Amino acid sequence: MKCHTSLKAALFISLVLVVFAGLASAQQSRRGGLYGDWIVKAEFNGRQMESVLSFSRNQEGNMTGQWISFMGVNELKDVKFEEGQLSFTRVSPGRDGQTSTSTFKGTIAEGKLSGTVTSERGDYALTGERAPRMPRAAGIWDIKLKMNEREVPATLILGADKEGALTAQWKSERGEPTISDVQYERGTLTFKAKSANADRAWEATFDGTIEQDKLTGTLKSERGEIAVEGTRKGASLIRTWNLEATSERGTRAQRLTVNPDLSGRYGAIPIKQINFQDGKVDFPVVMQFGDQSFEMRFSGKIEDSKLVGELTSDRGSQKITGTKVVRQFRQRNAGQ
Repeated sequence: MKCHTSLKAALFISLVLVVFAGLASAQQSRRGGLYGDWIVKAEFNGRQMESVLSFSRNQEGNMTGQWISFMGVNELKDVKFEEGQLSFTRVSPGRDGQTSTSTFKGTIAEGKLSGTVTSERGDYALTGERAPRMPRAAGIWDIKLKMNEREVPATLILGADKEGALTAQWKSERGEPTISDVQYERGTLTFKAKSANADRAWEATFDGTIEQDKLTGTLKSERGEIAVEGTRKGASLIRTWNLEATSERGTRAQRLTVNPDLSGRYGAIPIKQINFQDGKVDFPVVMQFGDQSFEMRFSGKIEDSKLVGELTSDRGSQKITGTKVVRQFRQRNAGQ
C-alpha cells in the first residue's frame, strides 16, 4: 500500500515538473522567438538608419521574412532560425536594374536582435528590439452614454505605457474624469473613473466587454447606472497593408501598419497620428536625415476594401494602392 502511494506521489511530482518545464519553455520562446516585427538600426557614414524586419510562416510552414525601409520592401531568402541563431539573405534592387546581395548572421535573445550584415561594400552591425505590441483593447472608442431618453457622446482612448500596461483617457462635454485601475482580460474591460471637478465630485466604476470592434458595458456610481455603447474608430483601416507605390521610376512594394490608436508606420517611418473620417485617410510621412527633414503627405480613401491615394512632396508624387494583409494559417496533419 505504501509503495502504491509513493508511486502516485512520484507520478504527480513528475507531472508538475513537466507542466513547469512547459511554461518555462513557452516564456523562453516568447522572449527568444523569431516571429513578428523587429525595429532594427544600423549606422551608415555616421547616420543611423532604421528599418523593420518582419518574420512569419507561409502556408507550407516555411520561415519567411521581409526587410522594410523607406526604400520599400525586400523579401528575405534562406531564413533560418535555430537555438537563437538567425541568418538570412537579402537581395536589394538598384537604380539601373542591378541588384546587390547581403547576408545576415546573428542572434535573438531576451527580446534583442543583434548581428552583422555582410556585403560587397563591407560589414556593418545591426541591432534591434521587438516592435511594441498594443493590447487588444487599445484604440479610440466613440462612446454613447444612454441617460434616460438622451444619448451623451464621449470618447474613450485606450493605450499602453512603456511596460505595456493599459492606460485610458475619457473625454466628453461634461469634462475629463481621471481613469485608473484599467484592466482587460478575456474580453472584459474594467476601470475606475473620478471627476476632476472638486465642486461636483463623483466616482464610478465601469464593467463591460469588447467583441472585435464593439464595446458594451455599464457605468455605476451612487447616482445609479448608465448603459454604455461604443465602436472602435477607424476599424476598417486598422491592420497591416501591402502597398504598391508607383512613380516615374517604376513600382515598388511598401507597407503601411495602422495601430489601434491610429498611430502607425509607413515602411519603417513612424506616424504619430493618422486622420481617418468617412473613409478618407490622411497622414504625413516625415523622414529625418540628421538635422534635416523631408516631408511627404498621403491623401486617399478606402474603396472596395482597398486603400487608394497619392503620396506627394515637392519632388513629385506616387500613386498608392493597397490591400490588407490576411494572416495565413498552416494546416497541421493529423497526429501533429
